[in-house]
Amino acid sequence: QVDAFYASIILFAGRVWDAITDPMVGFFISKTSWTRFGRLMPWIMFSTPFAIISYFLIWFVPDISTGQVMWYLVFYCAFQTLVTCFHVPYSALTMFISREQSERDSATAYRMTVEVLGTVLGTAIQGQIVGKVDTPCIGSPFFFGLSNSSVAMEELNMTHDTESLTDTRNAYMIAAGVIGGLYILCALILLLGVRERRESSELQSDEPVSFFQGLKLVMNHGPYIKLIAGFLFTSLAFMLLEGNFALFCTYTLGFRNEFQNILLAIMLSATLTIPFWQWFLTRFGKKTAVYVGISSAIPFLIAVVVLDSNLFVTYVVAVAAGISVAAAFLLPWSMLPDVIDDFKLQHPSSHGHEAIFFSFYVFFTKFTAGVSLGISTLSLDFAGYQTRGCSQPGQVNFTLKMLVSAVPVGLILLSLLLFKLYPIDEEKRRKNKKALQDLR
Repeated sequence: QVDAFYASIILFAGRVWDAITDPMVGFFISKTSWTRFGRLMPWIMFSTPFAIISYFLIWFVPDISTGQVMWYLVFYCAFQTLVTCFHVPYSALTMFISREQSERDSATAYRMTVEVLGTVLGTAIQGQIVGKVDTPCIGSPFFFGLSNSSVAMEELNMTHDTESLTDTRNAYMIAAGVIGGLYILCALILLLGVRERRESSELQSDEPVSFFQGLKLVMNHGPYIKLIAGFLFTSLAFMLLEGNFALFCTYTLGFRNEFQNILLAIMLSATLTIPFWQWFLTRFGKKTAVYVGISSAIPFLIAVVVLDSNLFVTYVVAVAAGISVAAAFLLPWSMLPDVIDDFKLQHPSSHGHEAIFFSFYVFFTKFTAGVSLGISTLSLDFAGYQTRGCSQPGQVNFTLKMLVSAVPVGLILLSLLLFKLYPIDEEKRRKNKKALQDLR
């Protein structure tokens, strides 16, 4: 029951804090000394227990009359920082378990398959536990607020009744505990099952490089900028679709009781098709896979708003969107090691910047989530969105159509133009691989 304005401030401040911490964590990781656990693993090992505690406290409602906003601001920012301390070294591990491009691509495919599967599991756990709380819609305006992501779901699950509110709070706490337990389990599997190869590690520079020198080198690398730009607009397109799809199914299509199943269809489709895209990029190349994979969602996104509301068509669109989501998940991460190899060839005497490359990639993933949240919140607020209403004004339904169809389609087309400028094709990859082998 935090005021919507303060909730916006908390979310925005968390994104700004991310903008500061992501590249800094990447830089500090690049300067970490080798230990018997490796260079990356200690970051994962020591951040995990504190990340679990801060995540749990995000969902805890403190029994204080004032200071709730500061409570959530502190623990939200703390959680973002601790997740960065996990996610940046976790992503960068791809570069330090093998030097072979094919093995890195294979590892990336496995990693993204399990990440999407984890998203399915997390969505199912959160949805089933919180969804069991009775939350009927209301027919008249009660309060207005945010309308995206977890904030919208929390508001949709609130009621005026004190007993129901207590049940909702307990449900979120139980869900946080279960997901926190999964976090610990997965971190243990990673720590016990993966070993960094010291001969593959090139994190530390032969000569010390300052944070800003390393940052300048990385951000002046043309292929990296083009890849990040394409990745940014692709991520934003699918974040908008993801963030507003529940509301679109509930109000515009009228499938109030189906949206969780539709979302599950998207994520299962994505999980099952990542191996296909791994085969496709191996057979036809990564740039071709980007064009085919990401653009495949466009006709279905158009169809879902042009055709009359139909549950079968909606499920077809969900499966098609999942196929495209799989490509959007896998391909940018699969292309990043190629960019780093290209950077090494252009700067053979400058080592240790891999973590900075990955940290900015992680940052832009979070950044697009924040931008998506802002666009959706402002658009629906201007359209007159009624929180937990049984129905919405016509302007809201039109806005939802724009947010899940027209805007994502435009962003996908823009990202494809940017990927056209991306210079590392299959021939360039082969030349880089040969040149790196010669250098070694």
